[in-house]
Amino acid sequence: MEAGASTGARRLHPPERVAEYTAAGWWEGATVDSLLRARVREHPGRPALVDPLNKADLVDSPPLRLTWAEIDAEADRLAAVLLRHGLGQGDVLGVQLPNTAEQVCVYLACWRIGVIVSPLPVQYREHETVQLGRLASFDAFVTASRIGVRRVAADVLAVRDRIPSLRLVLAYGTDVPAGAVALADEAALPYDPAAVSAYTGAHPAGPNDCVTICWTSGTESTPKGVPRCHNDWLAIARTCAEAPRMTSDDVLLNPFPMVNMAGFAGLFLPWLRVGCVLVQHHPFDLPVFLRQIAEEHVTYTVAPPAVLTMLLAREDLLAATDLSSLTRIGSGSAPLSEAMVRGWQERHGIGVINFFGSNEGTGMLTDPYDVPDPADRARYFPRYGAASGVRWSTLAADWTSLRLVDPATGADIEEPGVPGELRIKSPQVFAGYLHGSRLPSPFDASGYLRTGDLFEIAGARGEFLRYVDRAGDLIVRGGMNIAPAELEHLLSGHPAVAEVAVVACPDAVLGERVCAVVVPEQGAVVTLADLTGHLRELRIASYKLPERLEVRGALPRNPVGKVLKRTLREELG
Repeated sequence: MEAGASTGARRLHPPERVAEYTAAGWWEGATVDSLLRARVREHPGRPALVDPLNKADLVDSPPLRLTWAEIDAEADRLAAVLLRHGLGQGDVLGVQLPNTAEQVCVYLACWRIGVIVSPLPVQYREHETVQLGRLASFDAFVTASRIGVRRVAADVLAVRDRIPSLRLVLAYGTDVPAGAVALADEAALPYDPAAVSAYTGAHPAGPNDCVTICWTSGTESTPKGVPRCHNDWLAIARTCAEAPRMTSDDVLLNPFPMVNMAGFAGLFLPWLRVGCVLVQHHPFDLPVFLRQIAEEHVTYTVAPPAVLTMLLAREDLLAATDLSSLTRIGSGSAPLSEAMVRGWQERHGIGVINFFGSNEGTGMLTDPYDVPDPADRARYFPRYGAASGVRWSTLAADWTSLRLVDPATGADIEEPGVPGELRIKSPQVFAGYLHGSRLPSPFDASGYLRTGDLFEIAGARGEFLRYVDRAGDLIVRGGMNIAPAELEHLLSGHPAVAEVAVVACPDAVLGERVCAVVVPEQGAVVTLADLTGHLRELRIASYKLPERLEVRGALPRNPVGKVLKRTLREELG
């Protein structure tokens, strides 16, 4: 997909793939807006969406509890505002909002009229806004006058001239700065619903139309845009709703920012599929999280492994919280420990579902129904398509084709215990990167996605895959991905830094933290405060800042000069 300024639907997958997957029933031909309209027809007055308890600490707008009909009406009003300001099908809207009702309604408004959403984490600052806004050619940007203590709308306006395509900034909240449109005020103006209907009738959404451009935080210094259409998002949502056996009676608690695979596929889109209640949470705050489980009678949530491990060690917290409604939990983003999965199951009767995924579409899961043993569920994922005599209940088993490939020879691996790169073909896999013609193809000659993740065949019948290692050097800090190459590029601009390597160091709570290993310039002294101060001046997201500094005389390298980051990680513990 190539971004541009012209308005019009941007279709992602080739027609032959759409025809094949639709004929097989893997793609249903639905759109996100058609799911919303179905929920409104079924249960217009039923509670559907609940704001975070601490919303007042985040933004200047009151906490909301909305029914399906109220969500639909607000999405329609916001769609009218976007149309009034010249946005329409195929335009790209950058969105930087916390998990709130407003965020949900903005997304749904965009998808009603064909506007593409490019969501940014609230931690991103001017550096990332400019970088991604230029890559995706943002036509407009929606944020809040305040998110926490930051005046985000003002920050965006300050860099507006550095994003040539950006013609409009809209903001929620009070004290909206001059130059931005006060979105809540605009949405309160009278509008004609028939005008929105007329627009959608003249510009119908197709299931192959792009709806989001999310962003990788891979090992490259420049993030890659991952466009997604209705078809592949809703295929992912089918399996993520199926894994916990989600129904319309569930109450979901969402602590993951709705900016990428975890936030969209884990709870948001499954919520639209089944029509239950979605309770928003942001930023992650353990006392608030536990209070929401008790007060909202939450039945299903997702959480990083480090949080679930820490909670098991804090029986005092769990004993003081009513968890009686909670029946299952999803987790992923890092390998799960057997002790954690077993502890939740045996002490609290709660099954943990093991998810493995990526923005590009590596989608696998191990649930308590197919794999009741906690040890197997923590270590393994189903080897879909293997002739092992094992039947998997998930739809993904029927529509997913997997390969393990020897990275050196390119040969397929069929024997257990031999690591190979996982390659995958599925209706959950994306069509290709933004500006893909300028990048190496992520697909092999047979059309399989090259994931870069190493697995090996396991299990008595070869029915499982075991995760071996994460490709590249990605750092996962509390569920947030950090690209070392980006930080290395920025830190190398510090006058006292001769060489730098950024690697993960282990952390009991967050899983990993950022460590900068620096070789100083001759005679220079480098401190952690120097490095973080340098990065803060570049207006980079604070969660990326190094939290540990190691000063070395030289970096370990292999015979061809490549820095041995694995050696550094081992030395750091």
